[in-house]
Amino acid sequence: MEQQSKDPLHGKRLDAILEELVEYYKGFEELGKQINIKCFTDNPSISSSLKFLRKTPWARTKVESLYLYVLRQKKKAERNNKE
Repeated sequence: MEQQSKDPLHGKRLDAILEELVEYYKGFEELGKQINIKCFTDNPSISSSLKFLRKTPWARTKVESLYLYVLRQKKKAERNNKE
């Protein structure tokens, strides 16, 4: 029997994380307000942001942290809708 990771980032690709954040915040403008990184605020695109995030560990950590926060918010909203 295989042990399944409890880490929500396990197996999640950076491009999928970034696309989900852009969708959740309805564009780079709002995402740039959450994380003030030039790749989100100055002529942003998925590909240019991915290049920067792959080379910059501190920025990637911020994006992953925000993604975990968004997952918690979605779960919380889901629970509230069921009640």
